[in-house]
Amino acid sequence: MVRVVGLSKRLGDFRLRDVTFEVPRGDSAVILGPTGCGKTVLLETLVGINRPDGGGVWLDGQDVTRWPPERRGIGFVYQRSMLFPNLSVRRNVAYGLRYHGVPADQRDPRVERVAQLLGIGPLLERGVEGLSGGEMQKVALARALAIEPRVLLLDEPLEPLDPLTKETLRSELAALHRQLGTTILHVTHDQETARVLGKSIGVMCDGRLLQFGPKEEVFDRPGSAFVAQFVGTENVFAGRAVRDGSRVRIELGCGAVAAHTSLTGRVGMCVRPELITLAPAQTTAEGGENRVEGAVNAISDRGALVRYHVLTRQERFVVLQAKKDYAAAGLAVGQRVALSFPPSAVHVFPWDEEPATPNTLKFRGGDSSTDFTDGHRWEKRPIRF
Repeated sequence: MVRVVGLSKRLGDFRLRDVTFEVPRGDSAVILGPTGCGKTVLLETLVGINRPDGGGVWLDGQDVTRWPPERRGIGFVYQRSMLFPNLSVRRNVAYGLRYHGVPADQRDPRVERVAQLLGIGPLLERGVEGLSGGEMQKVALARALAIEPRVLLLDEPLEPLDPLTKETLRSELAALHRQLGTTILHVTHDQETARVLGKSIGVMCDGRLLQFGPKEEVFDRPGSAFVAQFVGTENVFAGRAVRDGSRVRIELGCGAVAAHTSLTGRVGMCVRPELITLAPAQTTAEGGENRVEGAVNAISDRGALVRYHVLTRQERFVVLQAKKDYAAAGLAVGQRVALSFPPSAVHVFPWDEEPATPNTLKFRGGDSSTDFTDGHRWEKRPIRF
């Protein structure tokens, strides 16, 4: 088990601030956060590269806060594989065994075993130059696993890879965790990686761990506007919750939205884009008692899904629709539509911050594109298949 309590560290102008969480033995946890939020600093403090200014680290009940890295039994894989170019694959994988006190006669069997697990046995006698990105990351992972760590820390090792290699290695990591049962803490900014590899999820911002808990709780019931937007909820708004008999409605610029909540007053609310049903405004939209009307401002092809931006009187909604449903609906940019979703799809939280990405639009005058605050450029015409 990994137990972190009140961990703090200052490095220059950056501060890791009072981070607390637990990862049960054998679980896989993922911490999400934007670049520069402190994910790598957190891992380097856990492994012992940084000495914390406050708080502590426990592994399987032992306080290892002041232990040197080689005593902690932690494997570490960085975003870049950081292999030794002058050593063969075999010698790269075996590199840490001597420093962890593994007897010489046990080193080759360990190297062979992890190489077979990761499918790099045929590469052992090769040099690392000329290996693909995926092969290099597998060698780095084998080097970390060879010491038989009680905890494996992964610092965005999939990010440098092309999409197909990333997807393949992500699946192999999930299978490897099921097979070995090693406790894993993985940091990334990739929501898909978090969904595939994490049983528990945390979200960091500016050196703070804003939320940590079961994956379903963090993705479906975020505790703040920043967390909601970072895990892909996107439809995040500030409103006022008013009790109406046994019901609560959230007053927004586009009207009132029914929700299941005990909160009243100033609140934040969010609805995941895949939980919203979209239909022409003149029809009765199915999908829930909440109905909001607006106009389609942009349509974007996302492979199996189609992504809509819909403008209401004051809000911007994002809706995801299966491509076959898009083809059947025949919706176009500029068309009036109705959004529908049930009260159970609305998550409400105390509003104590501004959203990290405001739900507003900035229009460029004189061209056919729209500049959304999420940084994407959208063509203002319907997509064709």
